[in-house]
Amino acid sequence: MSSGLILSMIVLLAATAWCVVVFNRFVALRHRYQNAYAQIDVQLKRRYDLIPNLVAATKAYLAHERQTLEAVISARQRASDASEVARRRPHDGNALVALEAAETTLASPLSRLMALVEQYPALQADDTVHRLTEELRTTENRIAFARQAFNDQVMGYNIELESFPASLVATLCGFRRANTLRATASAQERHAVPVAL
Repeated sequence: MSSGLILSMIVLLAATAWCVVVFNRFVALRHRYQNAYAQIDVQLKRRYDLIPNLVAATKAYLAHERQTLEAVISARQRASDASEVARRRPHDGNALVALEAAETTLASPLSRLMALVEQYPALQADDTVHRLTEELRTTENRIAFARQAFNDQVMGYNIELESFPASLVATLCGFRRANTLRATASAQERHAVPVAL
């Protein structure tokens, strides 16, 4: 064997080993951002479970606000459906956009319900309502933290994906850019809806 052939084989083996390492790095990064999305999904499901309980607990006090209660339940169902689609496809930008839209739609009637709870002393004094509103606020904070963790993982994946020469392996192996979640109004940022008495 000539030294040129041996050198060529060494270069080929080194390039192949590098490609395998880079490929495996992309796989690990993709699983990390998918796991980060799973954490968001857990918190969203928790919120979706709390909302009907809160509506049921406030129904007797807010019978005259039937429209608000129905809007909350309807928006919750749309958000839950969008979350299910995004859970199955966290890499799909369209699924994430649909989830963001559904979450934005849910924010308004849910804000209105929370504002109503704050305006009625009897509701504030009810232990069940108080516990549910506190759990809902805590869950909103958890969602915000989980969204940040997801976006951090996506950013790391995308940076690696766009970095040369790893981008060559990404292109050849079909890795695609992942989408981050845009900011939505947090519980503290939502403006209370004025309620006519």
